[in-house]
Order: sequence, then C-alpha cells, then structure tokens
Amino acid sequence: MSKVKYYYDSETLSYRKIEPKKSRKIRNIALFLTAAAFFGAIIVLALMNLNFVSTPRELSQRRELKNLEFQFEHLDRKLKQMSEVLTNIEERDNNIYRIYFEANPIPEEQRKAGFGGVNRYASLEGYNNSDIIIETTKRLEILQKRMVIQSRSLDEIAKLGAEKEQLLAAIPAIQPVSNEELSRMASGFGWRSDPFTKARKMHWGMDFTAPRGTPIYASGDGVVKRADNGSSGYGKHIRIDHGYGYTSLYAHLSKYNVKRGQKVKRGDIIGFVGSTGRSQAPHLHYEIFKDGQRINPINFYYGSLSTDEFKAMLQLATQENQSLD
Repeated sequence: MSKVKYYYDSETLSYRKIEPKKSRKIRNIALFLTAAAFFGAIIVLALMNLNFVSTPRELSQRRELKNLEFQFEHLDRKLKQMSEVLTNIEERDNNIYRIYFEANPIPEEQRKAGFGGVNRYASLEGYNNSDIIIETTKRLEILQKRMVIQSRSLDEIAKLGAEKEQLLAAIPAIQPVSNEELSRMASGFGWRSDPFTKARKMHWGMDFTAPRGTPIYASGDGVVKRADNGSSGYGKHIRIDHGYGYTSLYAHLSKYNVKRGQKVKRGDIIGFVGSTGRSQAPHLHYEIFKDGQRINPINFYYGSLSTDEFKAMLQLATQENQSLD
C-alpha cells in the first residue's frame, strides 16, 4: 500500500493531501517498467548461461549426447576386444601355421601399418569431439586392414595345407615289398660288389629279395611314366612320377599290373617281382629320384616300418656286400 503524503496549509490551518501530478505518475510507472524489464533480461540471460534453466530442445540434445557417449564407450570396448582376438589369431598364424607350412611370417609393421598420404580425415575436423572421432576412425581402418591381411593369409594357409596333404600322399613313403613276403633285404644304397664283374661299383638303389610273382606296391601317389624294358639293365621296369620332383623306379619285374599314363595310389599293386634284365636272382631293385638326382630310399620308409624294423633294415642296408644287379 502506497504512503499518502500531506502538507500543512497555513491559510486553513489544516493538513491537506498532496495530490501527485499525473505526468510524474506516468514517468514513475515508465521508469519502474524499464528497470523491471532491464533487470528481468539480465536475470534471464544469467540463468540461461548458468544452465539453471534449459529449453526442451536443449534437454533433448543433452540426452542424445549422453546416449552417443555411452555408444562410443561401448564401441571402444568392442574395438579393444576385436583387436585382442585378432592379435591372438595373428600370433598363431605367424608362430604355428606359417612355420608348419614353411611360409614366411607376416611382419607386424605390415599388419598394423596406418594409411599415409593426404589428410584422409579433413572432413572430420572442426567439431567439439574431432580428436576422438578421428582417432576412432583410424583404429577402425587399421583393424579393417589387419582383418583383410589375415583373411588373405588364412586363404594362403588353406592352400598350403591342401598342397601339404597332396605332398605327403605323393612322397614315396612305404616299402615297395611287404615284410611278410620279403626273403631279405639283399643290398642297400652305396658302393657294392658287382655280381657279374666282382668290381666295386656304385649301387644306386635297394635290392629286396622275394619269390618270383611277389606283389610290388606303389610307394606313393603318382602317374606311371614308364612301364617297359627299354632301359639297359633294368629289364621290365616301372617309373612313377609323384610330382614335387620325386620319381620312383621298380626294376627286374616279371610282369606289369599298370600301364603308362595310369594314375596310382600309395599301396596299389603295380607289378610283380621277377629277374628280368641284368639280374642274378629274383628281386626288386628300387630307386628314388629327387629333382633328377638319385637319393637313398632308406630315408623314405616311415609310412610302413616300425622303429625296430627300420633299425634292422638300416643295419643291413649299410653292409657293403654284393648286389643282385
């Protein structure tokens, strides 16, 4: 309630009420409204800048920002997990798979190298969280590159595995005459006495004494390249091309069980023991070639002999006796 002001009228000897002028009243009201508006504006600006009051749109944006931050933290954890799993696969790839299949390991700097050249992330700059966005993008791209390299490596390993399986099947790895039908291992690879001239000469294979007609087995998968008696001294003989540089030769046969160009598997019967050609008695003369060079067949019986049987054969093969051809 506004105060009423009075003044003393000396003429009437009484107090009279002071009536304010209308113009002053209007001015006072105007000043009051102006001051109120001014201070009101200041208060509103202060509240807005101090985040005491938020608009519905601002509240929605804050909720969206909080959700994005949560999603980013989740993505960051996923990236770390994926990187750890991929690192484990890469380590096994380098230290187990590629070593087993005799392939060179992939260098770490090649797997985890970034991307050079022009600024690939210029479009991501200028935002409040540009550093985080750019760093996450880099991590994703490097992870993607590592996955591509690892995928190609596993494709290579799968191919090497298939080739390794074929190689293991192709290598002449069993004895061409079974022990049950073998009379004795007459002569091994090395210098021996010639049965006809008695001179000391190099014996390029192994002689297996067995009765005439004893089955002879292919020592590895391959293709029959020859089945004839056109080589001097060998009589009826067979040559099998196993691939990977390996060839096996079976000589002095009585008859064939295969023909030229035929595919054979390890353990197939390809012919029978005889004494054709330059031979003193029924036996199989067996040779192995690697890249055109004769090598000792004694090292290729791991597929059919036990440890004790191999030791016994090794002892007999190293004796410098007389060969049968």
